[in-house]
Order: sequence, then C-alpha cells, then structure tokens
Amino acid sequence: MKTYKLANTDLEVTRMAYGTWHIGGDWDKVPPSDDVRMRAKALIAAALEHGINHIDLADIYTMGKSDLVVGEALAQHPGIREKIVLQEKCGIILGGDPDFGPPQRFDFSADHIIKSVETSLQRLGTDYVDLLALHRPDPLVEHEEVAKAFDALHSSGKVRYFGVSNHTAMQIELLKRYVDQPIVVNQLELNILHHYLISDGILANMAGYGYANAGGLLDYCRLNDITIQAWSPVAGGAIFNPADDAPDHVKAVAGLIAQLAEQYEVSKEAIAFAWLLRHPAGIQPIIGTLRPERIATSVQADGVDLTRKEWFSLLEAARGESVP
Repeated sequence: MKTYKLANTDLEVTRMAYGTWHIGGDWDKVPPSDDVRMRAKALIAAALEHGINHIDLADIYTMGKSDLVVGEALAQHPGIREKIVLQEKCGIILGGDPDFGPPQRFDFSADHIIKSVETSLQRLGTDYVDLLALHRPDPLVEHEEVAKAFDALHSSGKVRYFGVSNHTAMQIELLKRYVDQPIVVNQLELNILHHYLISDGILANMAGYGYANAGGLLDYCRLNDITIQAWSPVAGGAIFNPADDAPDHVKAVAGLIAQLAEQYEVSKEAIAFAWLLRHPAGIQPIIGTLRPERIATSVQADGVDLTRKEWFSLLEAARGESVP
C-alpha cells in the first residue's frame, strides 16, 4: 500500500488505517472470550498482511477491551511494534462504565488524559503510542490542563505526537494557543453520504445550506498541515445494500458504486474508499470492519484512481442534485 509522511512528524503511514471500534467484543467489563481474542488476532494479521501499518484505537472502545486484544494480537508478531503506528484517543467517559458512572461526559483534565494513556499502554503492552487524539470537544476544557498533560506525556516518551477528533477549526486554534506540540490529525466523520466537509467548499454564499461547524474546516486542516482521518468512511455499509425504504439518494449512490465496482473489477468497498482517496487533501480513511476478508477488499482502493467525472457523479448522487 502507498504511504506518505504525516506533516510535522517522522511517521510514514499507509493511506488507509485500521480502526478497532468493536474489535474487543461487547461493550461491558466482561473479559473478552477466546473467540473474540482469536478474531482480533486474525484481523490484525490481515491488516498487516495487506500492508496497513496504522492502527486506530480509543480508550473507550469496548470499554478498554479493544486495547487489550490489539495488544495481544501484536504480541504474535515479534519486532512489529517499531514498524507500525499506534494511535489512541481519550477524553470520553461512558455513562455506563461502572468505573465512572453516569452521566456520559467528557474530561480533558490533565489527570484524566495522563491516566487514560497510561492505562491504554498497560493494556497494549507497549511503552508508547505514536499519536494521541482528544476524542470529542470538552465544553469544560481548561487548555492549561491539556498543555500540562501533553507536556508530561511527550517528555516521558509515552506519546510522540498529538491530534484531535471531531474538532472545529476554532477549537483547534484555541488549543494551539496553549500547547507546544503541533496538532497533526483531526479525525472526522466523512463518507459519500456524509459529504458535508467537502460540499461546504462549493456552496459558498448559498442559502439553505448549513452544516454544523463544517465551515472551512477541510481547508483549515489543509492550510495547517493537519491530516483529516475519515471515520465511518462507508457509512456503516448503507451505501452498498440499502434497505427497500432507504431514501432515493442512498439507492442512487449504491447503484453507481455497484456500476463502478464492476467497471474497475474491484469491490464496492474499494470504490467508496477510492472516492475519499481521490481528494487532494490526502484524507486517510479508517477501515472499521470485523471481517478479515473485508480488509482485503477495502485495500483494493489503493489501486483505484477515479476520474473527475466519476467522482462528481458520486457526489451528485449523494446530494440528489448537481453541483451549482
């Protein structure tokens, strides 16, 4: 798989990353079963086999069990740690987590960030993560606290680089005022159906279009060398086999994807990922499947270069109308 260097880092990452949202099994405190552990090993092995070197995690994924089973899976590949990029996220507290209790909330305090990373490192069986992202904006954030945590984690070697997830341009600007480390990634929902970051750029000065805080975010990230990582890049699979009562635009997208997949002799997943990869911003999609064979079919996107006509045809289908 083709790679590129993340701006402001020495990290060489693959164009697509593997995400571990559900890899740890159920979202509870029951230890992962042998079947879940075996599945995780097969998934990580498949990602590595198909050239992916970037693994995305979060402390809350299956209440910490995703960290655990990924760590166990990586232990099956001696010497692999220095060849891969591990990315953690923190800051969300689940209301159903018995260690914390309700309500669901965010916590960007220095103590919570540092403890979260140290706990994840224990579960993963490693001394450091390459990237740490703040998971969702905390309305009660005290940026001096974040700076304190970043400094402690960076100076101790536990985190090499930092980023955010689901943050707006102004939230990043405010954060940058306090932290010394560069913000190198922003993980955002982005797919053919959830195309608002991209559509925002072609709908300037038009009435009736308002996407929550999307205004200029994609261009802001490009201007500031912040790599956009796309979560939910295939819209949960809705763009492949839409239900009978699915909206017309979803069915139109699914039909066009099927046609292009046949034309390029690749999977439908590959076309959906290729649509993101075609954008010059260098968007990095995160594959979130629990099926090793889907990893194989998804990475076919690395060899697909959609034409402008094909790319805009998919956008038009998703919007239900042509571009202005």
